[in-house]
Amino acid sequence: MDSDGDCGSDAGAEWVWVRRPAEAESVAAAAGWPAAAGDEEARPLKVVFASPARYFTDAAPIGNGRLGAMVWGGLESERLQLNHDTLWTGGPGNYTNPKAPAVLSKVRSLVDNGKYPEATASAYDLSGDHTQIYQPLGDIDLIFGKHIKHTNYKRELDLHTATVNVTYTVGDIVYSREHFSSNPHQVIATKISANKPGNVSFSVSLTTPLDHKIRITDANEIIMEGSCPGERPHNNASDHPIGIKFCAILYLQTNGANSRVEVLKDKMLKLDGADSVVLLLAAATSFEGPFVKPSESKLDPMVSAFTILSVARSLSYSQLKAYHMDDYQSLFQRVSLQLSRGSNYQLGENRLGQSAEAGSQDATVSDYAFRIADCTRSAVLNDSVKPTVDRIISFKDNEDPSLVELLFQFGRYLLISCSRPGTQISNLQGIWSNDPSPPWDAAPHPNINLQMNYWPALSCNLSECQEPLFDFIGSLSVNGSKTAKVNYEAGGWVSHQVTDLWAKTSPDAGDPVWALWPMGGPWLATHLWEHYSFTLDKQFLEKTAYPLLEGSASFLLDWLIEGHREYLKTNPSTSPEHYFIAPDGKKACVSYSTTMDMSIIREVFSAVVLSADILGKSDTNVVQRIKKALPNLPPVKVARDGTIMEWAQDFQDPEVHHRHVSHLFGLYPGHTMSLEQTPDLCKAVANSLYKRGDEGPGWSTSWKMALWAHLRNSDHAYKMILQLITLVDPKHEVSREGGLYSNLFTAHPPFQIDANFGFPAALSEMLLQSTGTDLYLLPALPCNKWPHGCVKGLKARGGVTVNISWKEGSLHEALLWSSSGQDSIARLHYENQTATISLSSGQVYRFSRDLKCLKTWPL
Repeated sequence: MDSDGDCGSDAGAEWVWVRRPAEAESVAAAAGWPAAAGDEEARPLKVVFASPARYFTDAAPIGNGRLGAMVWGGLESERLQLNHDTLWTGGPGNYTNPKAPAVLSKVRSLVDNGKYPEATASAYDLSGDHTQIYQPLGDIDLIFGKHIKHTNYKRELDLHTATVNVTYTVGDIVYSREHFSSNPHQVIATKISANKPGNVSFSVSLTTPLDHKIRITDANEIIMEGSCPGERPHNNASDHPIGIKFCAILYLQTNGANSRVEVLKDKMLKLDGADSVVLLLAAATSFEGPFVKPSESKLDPMVSAFTILSVARSLSYSQLKAYHMDDYQSLFQRVSLQLSRGSNYQLGENRLGQSAEAGSQDATVSDYAFRIADCTRSAVLNDSVKPTVDRIISFKDNEDPSLVELLFQFGRYLLISCSRPGTQISNLQGIWSNDPSPPWDAAPHPNINLQMNYWPALSCNLSECQEPLFDFIGSLSVNGSKTAKVNYEAGGWVSHQVTDLWAKTSPDAGDPVWALWPMGGPWLATHLWEHYSFTLDKQFLEKTAYPLLEGSASFLLDWLIEGHREYLKTNPSTSPEHYFIAPDGKKACVSYSTTMDMSIIREVFSAVVLSADILGKSDTNVVQRIKKALPNLPPVKVARDGTIMEWAQDFQDPEVHHRHVSHLFGLYPGHTMSLEQTPDLCKAVANSLYKRGDEGPGWSTSWKMALWAHLRNSDHAYKMILQLITLVDPKHEVSREGGLYSNLFTAHPPFQIDANFGFPAALSEMLLQSTGTDLYLLPALPCNKWPHGCVKGLKARGGVTVNISWKEGSLHEALLWSSSGQDSIARLHYENQTATISLSSGQVYRFSRDLKCLKTWPL
C-alpha cells in the first residue's frame, strides 16, 4: 500500500485497503452460491439525483455516528448542512415532582370510581417539563460562480462506499465533488477536482444559526466557535444559563502549482486556480455527559477539534477514504439482499414517462414529482441508475424489487451513519436536522419511535450500533430512579414517553394522552434482553442488561396495585396518544391496565426470570415477587367486534384508524402472542389491523408490515411496502400520510427517521423469524412478487447467522452457522415442515428445501 504524503496531494498511487470478504459471503462462496460482489456494478446500491436539492429532503445524508451532513449538490453554490450528535439546548434537569404523589392518589381514586374524563383532567398535574431541543451545527457554504451552463449533472449516494458524489460538465471540463464522513478519523472530508489542471475555484465559509464567532488563521483554516441556548427558547428564565459550547474547524488543503487562497471579510476563504482541493471539517462540543452542567464542563471543544484535525491532516485523502471504507464496509457488507422480479414486471413500466411527455398529469403525482423526474429521463436507463425519485413514482406500476433492496440497505446505511459505539442515540431525525426548532424537538420518543430506530440492529447484523442505546438506558436509570422515588414513591427506575440528550425521565408537558406513559423505560429495557437472546453474550447479560432489567422490574412491581378479581392493575394507564369515549359519552385517555401496559410488563418480567435463571439469581426477592405477580396480570382480551381490546374495558374508539397499534405489541416486537401459541389472539390481531386500516405515517406502516409478517400474511405485508413507497412532496405534505421523500427519507410527514429503520427490520421478519428455540425460514415471502431471491447474513436468536436462497417461490437452500461459542438445539421450520437441528459453534450447516442437512463444514 502507498502513503502519498499530506492530505489532498494524491498524485501517487491510490491507497487501497484490501479486506476479507464478509462472513456471510465467504460461507455462501464455500457452498458454491453465486458471489454478490460481482453484482455491485450490475445492481449498484445508489440513491441517485438528477438535479441539485431544492429542499432539505432532496439532500443526501452522510454521517459517522457523531458528525452528520446533508449534501445539497448545488452548481452555483453548494451547501453541506452539518449536525453534531451532542448539540442540544439546556442542561441537566430536575425530573421529579414532589406534588405528584397527592395527584396520583386523586387520579387513582377517580379511575376506581369510573370517572375517566375527570381522571384525565386531573392527570394534567402529573405532567413535567418539555424536553430540550436538538440544534443544527451549521453549514459549509461553497460559492462557485453565477450562471454556470452545465451538462451531465449527477449526484449520488453510494451505499457500498458511504460516499456522496456530484459530477457535471462545463464546456469540456468535468467537475467532481466527493464527500464522506469518517468514523475512524471523525471528520467530514470533501474532495473537489476537475479533469483539467487549474480549474478549481470557489469561495467557502462556515455559517450557523446559533450564537457564534468566526475567525480565519493563516493555515487555510476557518474556525467557528459558539454555543447553544442554555435553556429551551421562550422559557423566560431569568438567569440565562450557559449552554453547550461547540467548535467547528474547516481546513483547506490545495493541490496545484498556481493555486491561490485569500481571505475575504475576515470570515471567508477564496480559492483560485487549483487542480484539486480537500476540505476537512472537524467539530467538537463541551458536552461531558448527561449529568454535567455545560457551565461545569472541563472539555474545551477547540482543543478537541484541533486534536481530531491534526490526526486527519497527517493522512492523504485516499488514506482517509480507505480507512473510512474499511470501517464502514466491515459493518455494511455483512448483509446482502437480492430480490427478483415477478413475470408481470413490464406492465405499465413507462407510464410515467409517457404521461409526462404527453403533458397529462396523474392525479396522484404532484408537480414537484414531475419536475424532479423530468430532469433526467431515459428509456434505456437501468432501473438502478435512474433518478431515485423516478423509481419511487413508477413503483406502483413496476414494483421494482431492486428499489425494495435499496430501501432495505438504506436503512442499514443510516443506522451505521448515526449510531456508533461512543456516540449518542439516534434521535427522531438521526443526526440530520436543519432547523433550530425541529418537529417534536427531534427528541427521542420511547413510545415507539426510539425503539423502532433500533429494531434492525440485531436481525440486520449491526449489533454494535445498539451500544449508544444501552449507554443511554444506563443514564435513564440514574435519573429515572429519582423520578420513580419522588413522583410515584416506587423503587427501581422509570422513564416516560419522550426524552433528550440529558436523559429526561419525567413525563412530558401537557396532555396525559401522550405525557402520562411510564412504560417508555420498561419498553427500552426489553432491548437489553433481545441483545442477549441474539448474541448469547453472557458478560453483557450479567454486567449491563440484568441490573437495568431488574431495576425496571422493581419499578413495575411497585407500580402494579391490587385490582378487581385478584388481578394486578396499572392505574393510571393510557394507550399511547389514543383517546377513548368514556361510558358518559365524553372523551378521556386515562383509565387502568391498558393492553400495552400489560404486554410490556409481561415482557420485562419474563426477561428478568429468564436472565436470573441463566445467571443463577432465581432466589432473589425481585425474582420471587415477579413469579408471584405474573399469574395475576390480566390476560389480553378480545372485544365484542373480534379485535384485541386496547383498554381494560371495551370502550368506544373515536378514532378507529389511529396511527398507533400499541395493543398489538405482544405479537411484535413482543413475544407473548404467536400463531403457534395463541392462534385465537392472532386472529383478533388481524381483525384489529383490518379495523385500523393501512393508512398512516411511515413508522406506523413499518410496524404494520412487521405485524402482518408475524401473522404470516405475505400479501398484506407486501401491501405495506407499496404503501410506504409513495412520493411525498415537501411543499404539500399531508400529515400522517407516510411515504418517502426523494432522498428515501421516510415521512410522518414531516421527516422522521424511524420508518427508515422499521422497514429493514420488518422486511427481515418477512424472510426470517426466530424465538430462542425456533427458526422460521421465509415465513412471509410474497412468492408471486419475488419468486427468486437470496439473503445473506441475517441474524437469528441463539447466536445464529442465516443465508437463504429461494427459487420459483420456494426455499432452495439455507446455510446456518453460529460463532457464539455455544452449541444450540433448535427447531427449523419452513411452511408445514419442521426439523430438529443441533448446531455446533464454528460449523456451517447446509439445509435443503425439505430441511435435510446436506453437508457441514468448519466456518
